[in-house]
Amino acid sequence: MIAFPLQYPLTLTFKFFALAPQFAVTDGNGRVLAWAAQKLFRLKEAVNVFSDSSRKEVLFTIKADRVLDFGARYHFSDGQGNPLGSLQRQGMRSIWRAQYDIQGAASMNMKIREENPWIKVADGLLGAIPFGELFSGFFFHPAYLVSRPDGTAVMRIQKKTAFLESRFSIERIAPMEQLEEQRILLSLIMLVLLERRRG
Repeated sequence: MIAFPLQYPLTLTFKFFALAPQFAVTDGNGRVLAWAAQKLFRLKEAVNVFSDSSRKEVLFTIKADRVLDFGARYHFSDGQGNPLGSLQRQGMRSIWRAQYDIQGAASMNMKIREENPWIKVADGLLGAIPFGELFSGFFFHPAYLVSRPDGTAVMRIQKKTAFLESRFSIERIAPMEQLEEQRILLSLIMLVLLERRRG
């Protein structure tokens, strides 16, 4: 189980040379909070989030509700299978500027919005060049803001300079409940995977 309160800023590291996409989340003291791996050869997206790379303790699971990821909803549950909420990309609105809805059990309660879509375009173009992905982390740093329905920002994630991996810094801007914090972190793990695919 992740120990709260978390020590920010958190770092989300994405290894793109691994056989299966892998993530590690560490806190401000360098302690591993979670380690995630995407399941290979699945028609529907599936990600298990473990306590560490030993894969002994499953903390959370993320599963898509359909085969195609355009408009798919990604459901979160804890290690016992209890539902925690979901993430869904806003279809057509996300073609230019990525936007996602984070939902709890009852209703939508958070949004993720890309701050500057031009940075993501440039990052994607460089990443499309052979071996360009090795260097895109040095030049472009896309950022996403998580906010409540009233527009109050609660968390921000930004790509950081890195070589042979993607590294993101996660900052808490405003206080939130523990369940909201868990839901946002799971959403940000899925966001990194989906946005990397987007370009």
